[in-house]
Amino acid sequence: MHESQFLSGFQAPGPLFVVGIWRSGTSLLYALLNQHPQIALMYEGELPLMRPLFPGGRPKSDWLQRWDFWNGAPRRHQIGGGSISAQSGGLAATTEYVCRQFAHRKRATIWGCKSPSYYDILPRLAQDFPQARFIIIWRDPAAICQSIMDASAQSHYFAKRGMLLRALLGYEELKRGCDHLLGSKTAVHQMHYEDLTRDPEAELKKICGFLRLPFVPRMLSLEDADRSAIYADEHHALVKGTAIVSSARRPAMLDRKYRNKIAGYVRLWKERYAHSWPAYHPPFPDNAAKVGLLSRTLDRALFRALRFYDNFVLLTYSYAPLAILRGYRERAHATRIKLARQEE
Repeated sequence: MHESQFLSGFQAPGPLFVVGIWRSGTSLLYALLNQHPQIALMYEGELPLMRPLFPGGRPKSDWLQRWDFWNGAPRRHQIGGGSISAQSGGLAATTEYVCRQFAHRKRATIWGCKSPSYYDILPRLAQDFPQARFIIIWRDPAAICQSIMDASAQSHYFAKRGMLLRALLGYEELKRGCDHLLGSKTAVHQMHYEDLTRDPEAELKKICGFLRLPFVPRMLSLEDADRSAIYADEHHALVKGTAIVSSARRPAMLDRKYRNKIAGYVRLWKERYAHSWPAYHPPFPDNAAKVGLLSRTLDRALFRALRFYDNFVLLTYSYAPLAILRGYRERAHATRIKLARQEE
């Protein structure tokens, strides 16, 4: 269930990226890792995604302002603009600079970022950061989809169209990216949310071994953990508590058709990966049919369309006038409030 791979020269000063599909425990792992005095990861800073802000390898004049407007990362991490703007270079150099600046406040030696949004760019991250290390966290794909459905009741991000398909097909995209890293001798540690919540001490000790750090008992508690950079959404309630607990079991919200789709993909993946992956999944019936070629083709086409849309939105946020973007965001927020009041 666990696989670690080390580079010679492992202690070279590269970033640490924590990646998993949404609702797979990345936020919990982030909070626990940052309890270690030598680890200071940013929470969904996602600057490596903002390549359009660095055309030709040079930053746009308003790159910092646009990055902050995109996801509030500079504000959430209390990163000042003056010194960053003066020393910014290309995307990788700027990412390293801001992450190191954040880590320096804690006097930590390991810097980096956790984000589910890196799930389909692992090879590019490894190319941009040749000395990077990666922690990949997996979770039962049905539990991921269930958790997304739960979160969608309060979060417009998880309620957006196609989110379940993004997660399901993104799950295998993450697997492909992880295998690419392993094949290229990149430092990778794989783990599972189910194991982390069942035996956190054993899992965190393995991570410390991977990072060549001494284990610190403080990592076993969320008490006094700094979670100021985490979004103030209801679906983050567990990580903002004091104990390490698994998401509570709830009555199934996924319709039968989608449960069958998940079963079909798990059956396909089990066959494709010699029954070794995914490690955790629901006990589907033995006669559950793997997803057919036509369904896979249609799902893949829709997934690509959704990813094209996501990239188009990112491009728009990188180049459209900020005044227009602010106006659009304010109108969208007002519309969501109006709809919520009508449903009460």
